[in-house]
Amino acid sequence: MTAPPAVPETASDADLIRRSHDDPEAFAALFDRYAPMLYRYVARRLGPDPAEDLVGDTFLAAFGRRDRYDLDRADARPWLFGIVTKLVARHHRDEAARYRALRRSPAGGVQDDPADAVAAAVTAAAVRPRLAGALAALPRRDRDVLLLVAWADLNYAETAEALGIPVGTVRSRLNRARRKVRAALGDTDPTREEA
Repeated sequence: MTAPPAVPETASDADLIRRSHDDPEAFAALFDRYAPMLYRYVARRLGPDPAEDLVGDTFLAAFGRRDRYDLDRADARPWLFGIVTKLVARHHRDEAARYRALRRSPAGGVQDDPADAVAAAVTAAAVRPRLAGALAALPRRDRDVLLLVAWADLNYAETAEALGIPVGTVRSRLNRARRKVRAALGDTDPTREEA
């Protein structure tokens, strides 16, 4: 028996999924590409302990559903983030508890140098408790959109695909979420990059 041909690193996600029907090992290349990205996203939402399990569950679900993947879509990232976001939703109590704990935690360590204290005050870490409170207060649907854009770096179309909603809905939920977070942080928005 001959070994299947090696999967080229430049193969599109759709090609890997297509190949995985005959060679299940081809699907492992998707894991290598996206597991670290998914792990960071879930770890930020739920913490590192459940992140590993949820990333594994995501790829297990994706492998089981690969025959339903639209092979016209070269990029599987939105599909995978959609699966992991649904899995995170099942842990909404854990996520809310994590935000409450972050809200209660101190913003940073003790600063001996006054310049360091000033620098720390203008970083996102300085607003962590208020940001965590603002995220906890958002409805899950709005929080999912905000965090897929801000933490997973998905664009509007990818977020819409991940959540199975229209792009217009992504825009309105994101606008609403940003407005609420901005208000909770004193009219600043750490999720938006300044030009």
